[in-house]
Formats: sequence, structure tokens, C-alpha cells
Amino acid sequence: MAGPVTVGVFGARDNLRSTLIKILGGRIKDSKQLSPTKREAIFEKLLESKKEGKVDFAISHVSNKIIDKIGISKSISQAISNSLKKLHHTSKYNGSHCIVRLDGLLKAPKEYKNQKTIIGGDAKDVFIACASIVAKVTRDRLMCQLAKKYPKYGFEIHKGYGTVQHRKLIKKHGISALHRVSFCSRI
Repeated sequence: MAGPVTVGVFGARDNLRSTLIKILGGRIKDSKQLSPTKREAIFEKLLESKKEGKVDFAISHVSNKIIDKIGISKSISQAISNSLKKLHHTSKYNGSHCIVRLDGLLKAPKEYKNQKTIIGGDAKDVFIACASIVAKVTRDRLMCQLAKKYPKYGFEIHKGYGTVQHRKLIKKHGISALHRVSFCSRI
């Protein structure tokens, strides 16, 4: 209901699959099923692996204003495209040599010919799970920072999701500049 949509892309060679599963704690799980502490710990390990050149990842945000202007689906597509371009420009991973795995019904831009969509992918595919974790941790950290600018809304607690508490705070204080107006129309 508030804040940007955030998309992460994650690049790693297939032979790192078992190493990544160990980093995830031995099994692939949807990032939302992990505690914030566990997600942070995994993120730090993935960041270490990135610094060592073993993996790479990129994150893109599309603001609530853009979401309200073009819709959430187009915003997600824009974030996917931006993240893939960032990864392509900063690393050895690019569309012509990689398999692009996507969660749910998402699609990468057409120039990424070798793409595969996996329903529930963040709980089934280690690479999608890692991308999901880096995106969630990055967005959660951003929402905690934004909570300082918008202290009335408790973003540091609910991260902008449509919790009962968040809805009550919107009713009490109105919509902030950070809210997705199109998502708050029924409050």
C-alpha cells in the first residue's frame, strides 16, 4: 500500500546451486516465510559472495507515484528490465548467455530469449529465492529509512504492506506522499 515495488535479479553459475542452498539454511524457502533476522543473515552472506565475485545481483525500485500512473504490472516489468540491465552492465551475466528464471507469471523483456517462469519460484528455485531475499531485504531497509520521514505510519513495522495496523493509521492520518493512492482507495 506504500512505497516502491522492488525487483531483484540474481546471477550465479549453476554449479553454485548447492553452495547457495547452504547459505539459505539447507532448503529453499519463500523469502516471506523467513524471519527478518534470517533474511538479513542470508543477505549478508550473499553480499559477501558478491564481493568475492562468486555471484552478482541488482535491485531496482519503481516508486509509488509511477505505480499509480502506469499500474503495478507495468511497474514490475519496468523494474525487471532495469534490474536486468544493471546486472548486464556490471557483470558477466547477460541475456544472451543466461537462463532467466522468473517467479510467478512474470516475464523479462523479449531480448532475453532464454527465460523460464516458475509459479511459486521463490520456494522452488534457489536462484529465484536469492533474488527474492535481496529484493525484500533492500525494500524493507528502505521502508525503515522512510519511516523516519513519515513517523505516523509505522513503516518500520509493517514495511508498507496492508496490515490492519497500517490501515488504521491511514484512516487516522490520511494518505502520505509515500502511499500508492490506487491501492488505498477502499480504506
